Amino acid sequence: GAPGRHHDRTVHHRPVTAYTTLPSLETLGSVRAMACEITLQAARRPQEPHVVERALDVFTAAEAACTRFDASSPLMAVNAEPDRWHEVPRVLWVAVGAAYAAYLETEGRFDPRVFADLRRLGYDRTFAQVAADPPPAVAAGPRLPLGRWRPRFASGPEPALHLGGHPVDLGGIGKGLAVRWAAERLDGQVDGYVLDASGDGLCRGSGPDGGPWTVGVEHPVEVDRPIAVLGLTDQAYATSSLRLRRWAVQGGSAHHLIDPRTGLPGGAGLASVTAVADDPADAEVLTKTLFLHGPGAIGPAADRQGVAALWIDGNGTVGCSRAMEPLLVWRGW
Repeated sequence: GAPGRHHDRTVHHRPVTAYTTLPSLETLGSVRAMACEITLQAARRPQEPHVVERALDVFTAAEAACTRFDASSPLMAVNAEPDRWHEVPRVLWVAVGAAYAAYLETEGRFDPRVFADLRRLGYDRTFAQVAADPPPAVAAGPRLPLGRWRPRFASGPEPALHLGGHPVDLGGIGKGLAVRWAAERLDGQVDGYVLDASGDGLCRGSGPDGGPWTVGVEHPVEVDRPIAVLGLTDQAYATSSLRLRRWAVQGGSAHHLIDPRTGLPGGAGLASVTAVADDPADAEVLTKTLFLHGPGAIGPAADRQGVAALWIDGNGTVGCSRAMEPLLVWRGW
């Protein structure tokens, strides 16, 4: 949405973002990648002049290796033959390994084997292309369960990967991983910063006033105002929202948050979920898996896992987990 001002310190746009009106904050750099604008802000510029460029280069490198929207990408080469071994760039090898670790940790609630489901539902191009030229409406029915995922990995100077028979979509974790990898290049070089990737990001150190960074959580309908403001220090955030990525299918609409058990869009009744974690890839996995619980079960699931989460249902009702309460600087409900 258009930039708007709320709270005396926070400038808000995008699903989750962390900007402040204090004059000491500088935009160190930005890059367009992964269908979003990635921005790095800090109170002071680093002494090493190229550290920002090297950190932002992570996003274009990760996109080049892991995108499903470029038929010539390494990911698409592996997806074309998911039942055999492939030598792959290390960034792709590590990304699939992280996705597999998340699959095991969540007992299959996070599963990147939704590539074919997204294509079957019409999301077979970038969403900008889908929006400009909508696909014919397709009948959306559940598929059979995929069974246990068993990818295989061979390390070495030229790492190799076997997907275990099913193509994968890394969009659900790739951006969070890129934020993690970029932060590894910034830590020790920039004292306090916010690395924001349009809904996924990381607040490192203290904000310009010495306190937490203030992070506005976008209302999924009334985008000119935040629904909440969070105070974060050395924490990552991610939001899953239906505001932008929806399209028509027979009998209704579809969205990009696929339930891996059915191959269909999940979380019916929810409009958005924001999660906070120590690591940006973990926050991304948490927001996706929590969303799939739907409005009735998300609260107990978040409290059971001790996750800081905030969610809004289709009626505009806001929910908040116990772990999120201490992070609320301001609430708009």
